[in-house]
Amino acid sequence: MGTVVHHRYATVRGHRLFYREAGSADLPTIVLLHGFPTSSFMFRNLIPQLAGYRVIAPDHLGFGLSDAPTVEEFDYSFDALAELTHGLLEQLDVQRYAMVVHDYGAPIGWRLAIANPESVVAVISQNGNGYDEGFVPSGWAPIWAYQRDPSSENEATLRGVFTLAAIRGQYVTGVADESVLSPDTWTLDHAYLSRPGNAEVQLKLFADYVTNPPLYPALHQWLRDNQVPVLATWGKGDPFFGPEGARAFARDTDKAEIHVMEGGHFLLESACDEVAALIREFLVKYLPAA
Repeated sequence: MGTVVHHRYATVRGHRLFYREAGSADLPTIVLLHGFPTSSFMFRNLIPQLAGYRVIAPDHLGFGLSDAPTVEEFDYSFDALAELTHGLLEQLDVQRYAMVVHDYGAPIGWRLAIANPESVVAVISQNGNGYDEGFVPSGWAPIWAYQRDPSSENEATLRGVFTLAAIRGQYVTGVADESVLSPDTWTLDHAYLSRPGNAEVQLKLFADYVTNPPLYPALHQWLRDNQVPVLATWGKGDPFFGPEGARAFARDTDKAEIHVMEGGHFLLESACDEVAALIREFLVKYLPAA
């Protein structure tokens, strides 16, 4: 099993976005939306296991190999990132798709689904939160403090998240055998975050995350109205999004399949083959491959 992965760029509303693509344009489409602090690199092992589909995995603006204008040059928000993603999908003539969402990819994906409710035919959430009970308070405390009061002290605390040790911590927490994790992941993430001006980009998005929970009722209504199929594959040791966030999907759609698994925030790094098998079994029912 496997497929050729292409590495491409597109200019959307004046910004150059990098994306990985596999499969031809006539195949059913899956859109993969990454989270913080990574990029589409997190899907490098998953994409080849989705043969029979067109797979598109962009780097959000400010992340990975996409443009990373400063906060003075671009007004970063989750609304803005969703608009750019929509623009990329329009340019690639993607009108109907399943989406895989992780971390930040979830609020971006929820905006796409709410704005275009007929376009998204299935959701695969890998620790992509959509419920208040999904938040782990200890992991979110410094972000919530900064949202309430963006003081220099709270900002300094939050900047600690950008260190190599902190990024590594996101990967290893909840993983029983750290030796299965590739150090390339946190090393690469740290390099991208260390570019001049990027810390300020990430602080802007941390502050804007406050806009995401208010969208949850609309997300839940979309799930209920359309009975959207949802596969939640969740690393139970995630220090930011707990398993209750996965289980909550079953409240709003009868087509929810919940798998709380051994692992952490980046489940694909320690259990990619298992997750890929679950995704393929799920999509056979709701978006059959060619």
